[in-house]
Amino acid sequence: MSLALAITGAVPLQESGGLLGGIGLIVGLLLFFAVFLIPAVGMWKAFEKADKPGWGAFIPFLNIFYLLDIADKPTWFIILFVIPVINFVAAAVVFIDVAKNFKKGPGYGIGLTILPFLFWPLLGFSDAKYVGDTSAGV
Repeated sequence: MSLALAITGAVPLQESGGLLGGIGLIVGLLLFFAVFLIPAVGMWKAFEKADKPGWGAFIPFLNIFYLLDIADKPTWFIILFVIPVINFVAAAVVFIDVAKNFKKGPGYGIGLTILPFLFWPLLGFSDAKYVGDTSAGV
């Protein structure tokens, strides 16, 4: 051990790879938690309010199918969710209709699209009630 290392307590650059890997793992897990798990739990609760099985929020494509049903959109919309760029627009349209069917405004639907880790738990754990199709004439 060198005198400089003993005095400063610094870790030589060659030996810091494990530390950076550990920090990267923690950051990655936190991002996973924020991007996937938190919105999925909120979606689970929203699905249950709409009389859908909550666990469907964790199953790819099944969650889209349930969202289309909650938003009163045709099943063929699921095709739009696999086309790049169009999928973001389709999600916004569907989420706006989901918000309307929970008596929320279109701004809330945009929030479900842009900040899902915030708005899905708010929708799922709030006292918002699912009212079904809110289109004109109903």
